[in-house]
Amino acid sequence: MIVGLSVGAFTTLHVIISLIGLVSGVVAVAAMLADKRPGPWTAVFLCSTVLTSATGFLFHSAKIGPPHILGVLSLIVLALACAALYGFRLRGAWRPVYVISALLALYFNAFVAVVQAFDKIAALKALAPTGSEPPFLVAQLVLLGVFVALGVLATRRFHPMLAQPA
Repeated sequence: MIVGLSVGAFTTLHVIISLIGLVSGVVAVAAMLADKRPGPWTAVFLCSTVLTSATGFLFHSAKIGPPHILGVLSLIVLALACAALYGFRLRGAWRPVYVISALLALYFNAFVAVVQAFDKIAALKALAPTGSEPPFLVAQLVLLGVFVALGVLATRRFHPMLAQPA
């Protein structure tokens, strides 16, 4: 039992929250690329991604490992994104801090989604049974490349003080 739910039910809840974070994050990034002010999808993205990271710590584990480290890193970049957006209102240097930290938080969530896909989807698991084979590494490198490109574009395009509301 985890917070009163069976492990299976809690896992399902965690996955649903993660998927909400991924989908709303894509919408939030699309708004950045279109130079739209952050709207409700951005709040959904930030909240669900914080919840994804936080609920990940509730799974039973005998030792601290890569998921815990990634969870801590995610919470740090999410704190930066929230501070930049809600505390500092994206003024000055806080605009690129927001863009980079929000994209990094979404990247971490997407990175884990790829890891889980290779672990849970039989066809992908057959390509990379240990998660260290070339197909897995190529998938993660492509994902990283996409996010670096998105980061560059969003940093250049996103100027919310001049943008229209989303």
